[in-house]
Amino acid sequence: MTPGARVAAAIEVLHDMSEGLAAEQALTRWARRSRFAGSKDRAAIRDHVFDVLRCKRLAAYYGQGQTPRSLMLGLLHAQGADLDALFNGEGHAPVPLTADELQFPPASYDAHTLWNLPDWLMPLFQDALGDEAAEAAMTLQTRAPIVLRVNAAKANAAQAREELAAEGIETTSNSLCTTALTVTEGARKIRNSAAYAEGLVELQDAASQAVVAALPEGQRVLDYCAGGGGKALAIAAQPDREVSAHDIDPRRMADLGPRAARAGVTVTTLETDALPQRGPFDLVLCDAPCSGSGAWRRAAEGKWTLTPNRLEELQNIQDNILDQASALVGKGGTLAYATCSVLKPENEDRVAAFLATHPGWSATATKRYGINAEGDGFFWVHLKRD
Repeated sequence: MTPGARVAAAIEVLHDMSEGLAAEQALTRWARRSRFAGSKDRAAIRDHVFDVLRCKRLAAYYGQGQTPRSLMLGLLHAQGADLDALFNGEGHAPVPLTADELQFPPASYDAHTLWNLPDWLMPLFQDALGDEAAEAAMTLQTRAPIVLRVNAAKANAAQAREELAAEGIETTSNSLCTTALTVTEGARKIRNSAAYAEGLVELQDAASQAVVAALPEGQRVLDYCAGGGGKALAIAAQPDREVSAHDIDPRRMADLGPRAARAGVTVTTLETDALPQRGPFDLVLCDAPCSGSGAWRRAAEGKWTLTPNRLEELQNIQDNILDQASALVGKGGTLAYATCSVLKPENEDRVAAFLATHPGWSATATKRYGINAEGDGFFWVHLKRD
């Protein structure tokens, strides 16, 4: 496909999204009806779509509209692309630009446009991040780093880096966690590499790894909101851990067994009804459902689909999870609460609400990770039962 044809395909995907499809669904639908597209074509189209989502407000400003074509045009103008070469109508490229489309507005100095956030979210960002809010909002407009977790049950970081390099995958150490390696070259080779197939490495954000590395001691551990099980696998790679994983939707853990086997670790999956009989646990981790605001580089449509009502719903879910999970913690044990959100209503406010309604608990440690080149924004707190 020509560069222009890739732009036209991205416009098609954005059109499908405008009719209600999520980004991944729209991309999958386009790929299924476009078997001619190669892997590089699909990757380039995906990049176009997610770049629009990360910078949608700025793209709409320069493109002077919310249509898929306007958004794509505004984004490419902001990126300094050669628009005449991309919009020339040749080889399935979009039709040439009209005179009106070429009348771009002057550079914007409006904070709402530059931050690329909905108006109602800006005060929440400022309240939570203070002087770092603007930088965080700008970082969310960039592509997230690709980070690997070294499986400590099979290798150390030096060994993993050497094996990856032999397969053309270059990495650097990541300051957030000793098991984290940031991929600098060869990212598309990871899933077909021997290091990945043999369980030496897993894809996992560095801040997410740091959440696990900071967990206190405790032999019997429950990952209460396991999802795909990435944190459960990381915990199981630590010595002297007996790890169980649970999720309200067991289907999310469907491939946890094969992944654990590949990693050479043991993780027991538990349904909700089995939890009381298997408890109490020394340590219960709740990586709770959240807005994902710290990881919007990876799921960029989240900042446009989140609403005040949905944020309130999430807070209720988080309160319920803390309440239910706390009953599974043994005396002297720890309830670790984490989110990939930077918003206070999902973090500090939920901790305060829990402590106010659960006597006999205290917060022993807490930490925030900013949105930066090393990893996503995360929050964790350790709540100890007396």
